[in-house]
Amino acid sequence: MTIKRALISVSDKTGIVEFAAELAKLGVEVISTGGTQSLLKEKGVPVIGISEVTGFPEILDGRVKTLHPAVHSGLLAVRNDPEHVEQMEKLNLDYIDLVVVNLYPFAATIAKPNVSYEDAIENIDIGGPTMLRSAAKNHAFVTVVVDASDYARVLEEIRASQDTTLETRKQLAAKVFRHTGAYDALIGDYLSKQMGEPMPEKYTVTYEKVQDLRYGENPHQKAAFYRKPLADQGNITTAEQLHGKELSYNNINDANTALQIVKEFSEPAVVAVKHMNPCGVGIGANIHEAFQKAYAADPTSIFGGIIAANRTISEETAQLLSEIFLEIIIAPDYTDGALEILQKKKNIRLLKLSSSTAENKSQMVITTVDGGMLVQESDAYQLSENDLKIVSERQPTEAELKQLLFAWKVVKHVKSNAIVLVADDMTVGVGAGQMNRVGAAKIAIEQAGDKAKGSVLASDAFFPMGDTVELAAKAGITAVIQPGGSIKDEDSIKAANANGMVMVMTGVRHFKH
Repeated sequence: MTIKRALISVSDKTGIVEFAAELAKLGVEVISTGGTQSLLKEKGVPVIGISEVTGFPEILDGRVKTLHPAVHSGLLAVRNDPEHVEQMEKLNLDYIDLVVVNLYPFAATIAKPNVSYEDAIENIDIGGPTMLRSAAKNHAFVTVVVDASDYARVLEEIRASQDTTLETRKQLAAKVFRHTGAYDALIGDYLSKQMGEPMPEKYTVTYEKVQDLRYGENPHQKAAFYRKPLADQGNITTAEQLHGKELSYNNINDANTALQIVKEFSEPAVVAVKHMNPCGVGIGANIHEAFQKAYAADPTSIFGGIIAANRTISEETAQLLSEIFLEIIIAPDYTDGALEILQKKKNIRLLKLSSSTAENKSQMVITTVDGGMLVQESDAYQLSENDLKIVSERQPTEAELKQLLFAWKVVKHVKSNAIVLVADDMTVGVGAGQMNRVGAAKIAIEQAGDKAKGSVLASDAFFPMGDTVELAAKAGITAVIQPGGSIKDEDSIKAANANGMVMVMTGVRHFKH
């Protein structure tokens, strides 16, 4: 076969003039519509208007122009089917061999601040997806291009043989259906949100590939990194990498956890993460002080960890950071002197994320299971002092209350069962991912050592009995914050009172599996 006629209609006109001009040089007749036709004509590319093919004008502000039998018969005709060939000849219809289409910018439209519903709807493409699907279905005979990055490949094959290979057409057709599927998913998601249906009967999501990864959690697992088309700022997908090797699967997971925790704090804060759990969190008058506290919280586990800060990294802080092995540092910015120091370390990844101080926003979170998935709102609940219920006889001091609220922000992001000990604006013990709450408390208390005395304790869920409180009292812990809600809450309250401890209940659980 020979590619003789091409239909081109694109919203994103990147490279299209050069592509169409080269097709014309190769003897391909170019048909086009609307703005694409005007551009090609202006640039001196020989072009035929779609109305010359259909014998019908573009109408309804361009809503109807390619939705015509003269177009779709040319795309869908099976060219080795005698009946199809006979019908095409009888009706004097011509084949279309190449389709180049990209769609109305729906994603860019709804990303605009305060976009109106009417503008969003007007940017839903109808003719474009229809042509793409028709051409892709008939890829045995028709070449279809939806991505400008494929222009060069298509031209190379046409130059070589006046046609594309079947393998290329299959690959391009698969890309088309991925593209139109993603386009429709985005529209469906937008309309569902407009109607207040966050969990509809069909749940379709779409993501764009950021990069292939060397491997997944382990070297024998394949992996890639994707992002939402309209991802909010302030997340790992929008970070700018200033230095270091490319991120790994585990790096991205850990960095995401570190960002979620640091965004809990408005004051200068530094979070150190290892294996998706915080190993040290500190707040201070400045980032230098906050880092020193995060480091002192667990100077062993921070080795090979990920650091997130919510203020600019100074030269002074960079000097301390450079003295230990870290995988990643994430910050809103770095001073020139800090960058000079840190970039001397070949392998460290430096990420800049100007909106890393933004609050965690509620969004839908997907977890896959064999044969399905679970969807839930993210845990973006923000606790205030007014939500607290003091159930112990002793009232907390102002200092204890501050530390309890700090501990509560951290324990929310620790794998359940979770216990966090805090003293002097830093974590001193973290017990994560244990099968029972006493086990988590033992780990946190052992890690804290002498620092447990005078510290406060946060638990992500209620105490089913008083044993954890008794253990905390023996370690010298003075105050506890927990959700409450157990049928045996009274046992825990009695244990606190018996030991002169403060107990505060939040009424909110923070399981994290």
